[in-house]
Amino acid sequence: MKIPALRAKIGTWTYYITTLTFQQVSDSVSKIDDELHKSESLRDLIQRSITNNYLSIKDYVINQPDLFFNSLVLAAYNDYPNWIEIEVTYDDHETYQLGLLEFPTQHKIFPVDGQHRAEGIKAALIEKPELKSEQIGAIFIGHQNDEIGMQRTRRLFTTLNRYAKPVSLSDSIALDEDDTVAITTRNLLEEFELFTKERVVLTQGKAIPTNNKSALTSIITLYQANLEIFKLFYENEFQKRPSKSKLDKFLKYRPSDEVLAKFMKFCLAYWKSFSKDLSSIANYLNINDNPASEYRGKPFGGNLLFRPVGLLPFVKASIVIHKRKDISFTTILRKMDKLNLDINSVPWHNVLWNEVESKMIMNSSTVTQLLLEYMFDNTILTDSELMKLKQGYASKTSYQGDDIENVLDGIN
Repeated sequence: MKIPALRAKIGTWTYYITTLTFQQVSDSVSKIDDELHKSESLRDLIQRSITNNYLSIKDYVINQPDLFFNSLVLAAYNDYPNWIEIEVTYDDHETYQLGLLEFPTQHKIFPVDGQHRAEGIKAALIEKPELKSEQIGAIFIGHQNDEIGMQRTRRLFTTLNRYAKPVSLSDSIALDEDDTVAITTRNLLEEFELFTKERVVLTQGKAIPTNNKSALTSIITLYQANLEIFKLFYENEFQKRPSKSKLDKFLKYRPSDEVLAKFMKFCLAYWKSFSKDLSSIANYLNINDNPASEYRGKPFGGNLLFRPVGLLPFVKASIVIHKRKDISFTTILRKMDKLNLDINSVPWHNVLWNEVESKMIMNSSTVTQLLLEYMFDNTILTDSELMKLKQGYASKTSYQGDDIENVLDGIN
């Protein structure tokens, strides 16, 4: 096998940049066996690191016409392949970086970075062999099968995997052209009044900076709320509830423009009712300067809807009520507008708001959602959900037994 390549150096490594067809990956790239560890148990540990994630890569290769991958980093066992230089002269400039990599014998090639990509490509070719001519970038290094060589390659293996960071959720929301919810969230940011201008804060996390007096919520919370709305849309559209794996798979691939338009319309219907039927939100939209200042801040805490840890459970609760009571979101939100959403009061003390330290409590999503559902209608919870509410509320407050019953009776 001879393949064209560029030769380069970094640190102590000489490496070669080239491409391989999917067929060459399938024929020539092996799983890591005894190249990094002599110990059988440690070899097994490396092998077990190849999870079923390669199956999702297989699906991506088969189903995504715009597929693209980072380059594989491949080690040639037991040494470098032969390098045949080609002199190139252009405008009096000479270079010897171009050449051919020759594998004169059955070199064993294994991935230092890209195990799942290699296995996904192999699995995809079994189902769709016409992909054999597709090409992926490849970087070859040499690997000596002795203790020093193993140590050197292990270091590279961990370096490449340690410092490779997945795309952040906020970046995915901003850039993903396949995720239906991300696409719709971006459209809302551009087109719907409640989320335009500075009403959604674009941060890497869910929290809203304490000095922000304009935003209703964060982009991650908006995405998560839209994801809950999408689950309802999926159930209505396909007449079945999506499992987590089905949902994840659906959001990996861009649907038809018709489905995107239908979900945008469905999502907009919810947020239009949210804007019109909740008095605090309608008032917020009519304030020009620092519109969130009266709804969020110290020492008063503010309105549950203006806190990311309150908004998401609120949306979830409204969806549960809609499904169980079969009533419109307009009816639901108008009634929820009458609930006590002031977090510096019972029942939200020590659930969402620490009144002593005047700060939010962040790990209360389930209790918050169940409280909202119970406050809307005390018959809506199942027996197990009611028990979970009482146990969760007791764990966060000093109330026990009859005291919890009295609190719950008082808020309904």
